[in-house]
Amino acid sequence: MISQLIDAPRAGEIRQYRMLINGKLVEARSGKTFESINPYTGRVWAVVPEAGDEDVDVAVQAARTAFDEGPWGRMTGTERARLMRRLADLIAENAEHLATIESTDNGKLRREMNGQLKAIPEWFHYFAGAADKIHGETIPSDKPNFFIYTRREPIGVVGAILPWNSPLLLLAFKLAPALAAGCTFVIKPAEQTPASTLEFARLFTEAGFPPGVFNVITGFGPTTGRTLVRHPRVDKVAFTGSTETGKEVMKGAADHLARVTLELGGKSPNIVFDDADLNATTNGVIAGIFAATGQTCIAGSRLFVHESIHDTLVSRLAERARTIKLGDPLDPATEMGPVAFKEQLAKIKSYIEISQQEGAQLVCGGRPPADPSLRDGYFIEPTILTEVDNSMRVAREEIFGPVLSVISFSTEAEVIAQANDTQYGLAAGVWTRDGQRAHRVAHAIRAGTIWINAYRVLSFNVPFGGYKMSGMGRENGLEALHEYTQVKAVWVELEGQTRDPFTLG
Repeated sequence: MISQLIDAPRAGEIRQYRMLINGKLVEARSGKTFESINPYTGRVWAVVPEAGDEDVDVAVQAARTAFDEGPWGRMTGTERARLMRRLADLIAENAEHLATIESTDNGKLRREMNGQLKAIPEWFHYFAGAADKIHGETIPSDKPNFFIYTRREPIGVVGAILPWNSPLLLLAFKLAPALAAGCTFVIKPAEQTPASTLEFARLFTEAGFPPGVFNVITGFGPTTGRTLVRHPRVDKVAFTGSTETGKEVMKGAADHLARVTLELGGKSPNIVFDDADLNATTNGVIAGIFAATGQTCIAGSRLFVHESIHDTLVSRLAERARTIKLGDPLDPATEMGPVAFKEQLAKIKSYIEISQQEGAQLVCGGRPPADPSLRDGYFIEPTILTEVDNSMRVAREEIFGPVLSVISFSTEAEVIAQANDTQYGLAAGVWTRDGQRAHRVAHAIRAGTIWINAYRVLSFNVPFGGYKMSGMGRENGLEALHEYTQVKAVWVELEGQTRDPFTLG
């Protein structure tokens, strides 16, 4: 039952959480804890365990045992799907509660978190539908005395590390295909936002999954996360976060040749041609950079605007940006909440200062809001910079905040070259009424997701991932199942004949 796992939160209290390991709620063996800060108030609102190496080892061993020896490893795809659908229903029933927890922990709008949580069940329903359709092939043999077939089998124990911006949605990206494939999981949420994953764990247990299939450990990246990535009994690492941390994750996984999926940073170009619908474009650009306080890997942080409409579009964007309502993320009227934590706010401010030192012009924003009721939170106004050159740091480095760099262009060839002149390749937007040009540019941009006359749209059945330094592997869609399975070839001799043992058959 829910009450046996995580106590229901009560208003005004600092909530105390425990980790979920092998179906039981546990403290860290060292007794250490750390605090989670509400970015709207700047005050502690939850306390969670700080897992040490031994805790990580126990969680991985629980997942290993569940995979190798427990009932989970013997379940059919149909049986796994039944549990996944039950989990999806529980998420739907508890969506508003989980949305409130996540919004309190990371400062994103509750209305956005509500939308995400109401959509997340679809990930589990979709992949539940695929769980009994994971199959191999028969292969025509060049040797008439052999029958050959393949099996697609689960990779094993997955160690997953989540970011702080959308923990539960990005958990679903990983967990749903992994469960469908038959893997077991050890998850470490970001230290800044651990609560929603711990709350989610109670639903997972209530759905009836065997102990050890899903485990949650909490702690810090350089300690708990590093230990999980390097654990020799982890078969696969799934990571979402910064590119620099992703490199370290890949190095750690390489020590025992664990497979990796990396969804990393971005500096996505949003390209506006002179024939674009300016009303739709303005709305799309705002969504691409100021929704989620700009704290999203797919943020359209580089806006390329044709020189003939540059001033008009910038004026429209600035007018709308100045009216964006900052405030309590739990308030339905709020349009932009705080930055997730203090250090991230300092990073955003530093980039705004750097941009002006490099010669960019501040059109609007760039400072904390004047409203005294917001002074305790980690707020920064929506910021627009013009006269940005693609070589400036604000155009090349991921800021992960509500900072838009506007770059003027004159020709299609020029903007394609500039859009691709980046180490990243996660997403891009193209705004034009010319259908042929839209497809030409979409094909030319080296990025994993391209939106035409839209921005910031995702779905459970569409592959998502990056080119270049934006990562490797794909999440969502049936392609995600390949990330959590491996192929076995089986050769069956049909005639019982012997052959020369010293030659290749």
